[in-house]
Amino acid sequence: MSARSSHPATPHSAAPHALSEAAFRSLYRRLRDQAGEGVDRRRGALGRLRPEHVVAAAAEVRCGRTVSLAAPIETGPGPDDPQPASHRMIGPVPQEDDAHGLRFALDRFAMNVHGDADSHLDALCHVVFDGELYGGVPASTVTPEGAGALTLDLVRDGIVGRGVLLDIPRLRGVPWLEPGDHVTAEDLVAAEGDQHVTVGPGDLLFVRVGHRRRRRTLGAWDAAQARAGLHPTAMPFLVERRVAALGSDGNNDTAPSAVAGIAFPVHVLAMNAMGLHLMDYLDFEELVPACERQGRWHFLCVIAPLRLPAATGSPVNPIAVL
Repeated sequence: MSARSSHPATPHSAAPHALSEAAFRSLYRRLRDQAGEGVDRRRGALGRLRPEHVVAAAAEVRCGRTVSLAAPIETGPGPDDPQPASHRMIGPVPQEDDAHGLRFALDRFAMNVHGDADSHLDALCHVVFDGELYGGVPASTVTPEGAGALTLDLVRDGIVGRGVLLDIPRLRGVPWLEPGDHVTAEDLVAAEGDQHVTVGPGDLLFVRVGHRRRRRTLGAWDAAQARAGLHPTAMPFLVERRVAALGSDGNNDTAPSAVAGIAFPVHVLAMNAMGLHLMDYLDFEELVPACERQGRWHFLCVIAPLRLPAATGSPVNPIAVL
């Protein structure tokens, strides 16, 4: 995908200001209170995704094309993936290659779920802030044996609804945002207007920063130290629109952080204050041209993480159905 030659570069205002810890905590308290209104804190923002939203999203499927929003899992180390997933064949053994009769090919797989390369979903028990999980659940519920509350089991039936993709590089007329750049609330509103779509209650919001395209074009880098993402002050947009889940082709958080002393302010606000499940390091590079061809940026989306009841997250392969 390339930026449209007929689409002029959108002037971008100066980088958003850094937030003091006091200002961040004030924002945290405000979003926690606003997001909690009318929401079952046992499910968080997923409570905004009602059966009627799913029915409406399914009714808008037009051509039936499916597009994966996940990147291939990588098994080789890189600057952003020092502990890559491991995959090895455990059968058949070499001496069985020419054996007569039945045998099976077998695999074993292991993964650091919350890395900076592979597509994954964060459960609400992933983020501890001031000794608590979302909804005031004590952090002590997470033990070496597994989490006891707000686990991946909350999404054992999957997340299905209307996905909306807001493409910020497209808005600005660039192929990607550079590491360290921020997506603002003004960007999100402008992208809605540019793409003729409005984010609404129960939507699954996906924000493209171009991370995957930059990585494929220039090579991997240490994304833990430098990456594009949302500015913390963009998060009230999600509360106002009553979004049910959030995903990005980056980490959702910018690095370096805009808040001194808090490395992942968007994770803290989204998951700990607002009860939003996050999806990190997705891949929208096949979805963008598909949306452009159809002239619409919303679609039925099916998200099915693994059944790992006590886990803090899972590799994930969201599917857009257009």
